[in-house]
Amino acid sequence: MDETSSNHSVPPLTAAVTRIVAQASLLAGVAGVFIALTLFGDLAIVPAILGFLAIVAAVAVIPLGVVTVTQTVPEAAPALPSVSEDIPVFAFADALTDPCMVLDRRMVLLHANDAARRQFTTLADGRPITLSIRNPELLNAIDTVNRTGAAAIVELHETLPSETWDRVVVAPLARPGIDWASDENRQWIVTVQSLTELKRVEALRSDFIANASHELRTPLASLLGFIDTLLGPAAKDAVAREKFLGIMRGQAERMSKLIDDLLSLSRIEMHQHVRPTGSIDLAGLLREVREGLSMQAKASELDVQLSLFEGPTTTTGDRGQLYEVFENLLDNAIKYGAGGKTVELSLAPSSRPGFQHQVTIIDHGPGVEPEHVPRLTERFYRIDADITRKKKGTGLGLAIVKHIVNRHRGQLTIRSKPGEGMRVDVFLP
Repeated sequence: MDETSSNHSVPPLTAAVTRIVAQASLLAGVAGVFIALTLFGDLAIVPAILGFLAIVAAVAVIPLGVVTVTQTVPEAAPALPSVSEDIPVFAFADALTDPCMVLDRRMVLLHANDAARRQFTTLADGRPITLSIRNPELLNAIDTVNRTGAAAIVELHETLPSETWDRVVVAPLARPGIDWASDENRQWIVTVQSLTELKRVEALRSDFIANASHELRTPLASLLGFIDTLLGPAAKDAVAREKFLGIMRGQAERMSKLIDDLLSLSRIEMHQHVRPTGSIDLAGLLREVREGLSMQAKASELDVQLSLFEGPTTTTGDRGQLYEVFENLLDNAIKYGAGGKTVELSLAPSSRPGFQHQVTIIDHGPGVEPEHVPRLTERFYRIDADITRKKKGTGLGLAIVKHIVNRHRGQLTIRSKPGEGMRVDVFLP
């Protein structure tokens, strides 16, 4: 917008005074010149005064040119539409604890709260959501809402870096009195609710019922048989009673160990998507594991050789869980590699990109066939069930190890050949 200002008609005397005031700085300079000529030159005082007054009179009489001032005022940028002047959409999104995003009609992200930015790290304001979130089901739901104006609900299932489930609601942000489909400033809200905990609980419940019922059936049947024998034919047989009670104790211990492993596995799976934050000295941890299993190694006539490299051995993780990982692996090497006389436990810099540490456990026992190796981390998978039960194994040890390593964003590799023993590598960041 342009504004023009000019001199209006005013009385002559007022105009003259105005001109003199406007040229005050110029007249002050002229006065200084006359004073200098009077003091240091040959100009007399009276001519100097008369000359200055003549210049002042000339300034008062001669009219000034019209001054035109043009000022350009920028037009205010249109404000982003909102559902209500009292409750801005962005503030509402920031108040939610679940991830929430506000999109415009072009699928461009206008705003995302802190929870959304933590879960989707590639989000950026002013960037199309299709470049930040690649899930086709979510993008189809957004497209459907954009075409129909009706809310859509979709369930997202991700497997990397850990398995997660999310319930996503895509809903139009309607403004009162305006048709959403024809509104050029239309927006919609995307909210995300985690279903990971619920899904894990459901899976754990079904797995527990199936696996526990299968694994507990045999020891329970043995206990019932021995109890019936002790109540019947062997009621007065002291030797048989002592023998049967010893077997019953072993079966009870087996069931107790199985239940402990199932509970441990369930706790790990419940928090597998939450990365640990503690600081751990791996070298000290491996020394403790070796010391804790020294009696088992001695009983199996095995020498556990520990090798540590000179350098930083600190990593981020849960100390109790990592202790359980290396205790399980070393215990397996002692149980199933007794024929080799030595078990090697080492810590070294990682040979695999993206990881900092590599822990290796090598036994020189009988080894296993290559076709069994990929399934060793499955729950209750046993190559020889009779041997596993005799060694008091539950078939859950390596499954626990795998889930803990996954929670720590690490990798587990197993290599074995018949007659060459088994090598297990754990890579940690």
